[in-house]
Amino acid sequence: MDFVEAISIAAAGVAAGAINTVVGSGSLVTFPVLLAFGYSPVVANVTNTVGLVPGSVTGAVGYRRELAGQGQRVRRMGLASLVGAIVGAALLLVLPAAAFKAIVPVIIGLAIVLVLLQPRLNRMLEQRRAPSSEGGWVVTLAVFATGIYGGYFSAAQGILLLAVLGLGLPETLQRVNGLKNVLQLIVNVVAAAVFAVVAHVAWAPAGLMAIGALIGGLLGAHYGRRLSPTVLRAIIVVIGVVAIFMLV
Repeated sequence: MDFVEAISIAAAGVAAGAINTVVGSGSLVTFPVLLAFGYSPVVANVTNTVGLVPGSVTGAVGYRRELAGQGQRVRRMGLASLVGAIVGAALLLVLPAAAFKAIVPVIIGLAIVLVLLQPRLNRMLEQRRAPSSEGGWVVTLAVFATGIYGGYFSAAQGILLLAVLGLGLPETLQRVNGLKNVLQLIVNVVAAAVFAVVAHVAWAPAGLMAIGALIGGLLGAHYGRRLSPTVLRAIIVVIGVVAIFMLV
């Protein structure tokens, strides 16, 4: 690994750690970078998942104040996320590499659409009437499905969680984001643990990405609300489109 590759991967980790904390689509930055340096799609996905765990930790810790009073939700939905992540990680390992290469461009395309629709989703969440219930099994089932998605390929799982939780829970968007960061952390940790044991991880890039994501998660939790959402979305969409062209 040369100096340019090392710096590029670490910088992508910083960006992804910050983006995941604030929005949840950081893999659309790191995954294409790994592809650009010659890693196969499956290895890039596995390495990406392992490398971004520290950023998920700092992001969840940074939003700990928004978690006050949500302990029961964290336990219930955390279990759904855990099981979903195991299923998603298993699917990645069981399905052939050719299937992943065929499926992921579609998933990235979906992630790009979600990134573009996020302002509208946010307006829906902010303008809705607060529901009188906790969403019950419907929200928990949706969280489980999001865990499967995140265990298989993590890009934009945070946006999916924000939509599901925001529409299903009587909470402000910031408190929903705090819960989202915890559930995202659970999915990433579980999937990373599975991959570390039974999959091929490119450990050097994963380590550089982890250092960057650790810093990015802290920056995202502290400064995330000051970022320009429009610029951020534009960058994510461009990188996502590049990733699709690299895969097809």
